[in-house]
Amino acid sequence: MDEVRPAAASRVTRAQWGVAVLILAVIAGSIAYRLLVIGRLEQTSLLFIGIPGLLAIVLAMTPKAKTAKGAVIRGTMIALLLSGPLLGEGFICILTATPIFLVVGLVIAAIADHMKSRKPTTLFCIAVILLPVSMEGTSATLSFDRSEIVRVSRIVRGAPAQVAEALAHAPRIDTPLPAYLRAGFPRPTIAAGGGLAIGARRSIHFAGGEGHPGDLTLRVDETRDGHVRFTVVSDTSKVAHWLDWKSSDVDWSAVDADHTRVTWTIRFDRRLDPAWYFRPWERYAVHLAADYLIAANATPAASAVR
Repeated sequence: MDEVRPAAASRVTRAQWGVAVLILAVIAGSIAYRLLVIGRLEQTSLLFIGIPGLLAIVLAMTPKAKTAKGAVIRGTMIALLLSGPLLGEGFICILTATPIFLVVGLVIAAIADHMKSRKPTTLFCIAVILLPVSMEGTSATLSFDRSEIVRVSRIVRGAPAQVAEALAHAPRIDTPLPAYLRAGFPRPTIAAGGGLAIGARRSIHFAGGEGHPGDLTLRVDETRDGHVRFTVVSDTSKVAHWLDWKSSDVDWSAVDADHTRVTWTIRFDRRLDPAWYFRPWERYAVHLAADYLIAANATPAASAVR
């Protein structure tokens, strides 16, 4: 009688292949991330396009996966969930990076599925095509314009003199932040300074959220009736990792005897790439910040309005 060989027991299952490739992808992504941090390139497209591209290529090579798209989506989501404890990233970074990671991964997986080939040569060609897109932000010549201007206007209750008085006070930080700005961003916890004279300073301490606590310091550089400019002296908060504040211009004028139009204009430089993805995110966040500043610091207190 022929000996029955336990072939099924020695065969590697689809799930085992998937776990093995996932571990390999996470290791590859972790090493790539550490190298980017060492090279101070973690704010460039190499992180937000290069690493998801690397993950997708490795995950697409899963031998037993039914489709590359399925393997890439599952593996990328697991890798993102693991990125907090493994890479030290917080919720806001994971939340912001998830859409672009999935888009890059799905594009690569769709190409691999369409070509019905997951051979290393095919995936290598995809990597070569992806490389130029991943280089945005690695040098000045490979970066789009970073300067941004966001302007928000709101009509507040109170006379212009009362708006000026509100602006002259120390920054108020007790007004609730918009929901998006509470989603893992550092929050203002202490504020000091005041006045609208040239040279007057404000200091705002940010803590919580991600990163180490730090201070944003501003100085009044221009002032006249209905206008004041705050220029950023320094920013040691985590926010400086994402954008570089330049200045805030506040203009106000009477609408009628009891109402004033306030316009808050913020100038900043975007620090994250690619521009097509992060420019809208940063402009949205700064728009919320400018609207918040009008409500918190340019709106006269109810007791001051007669």
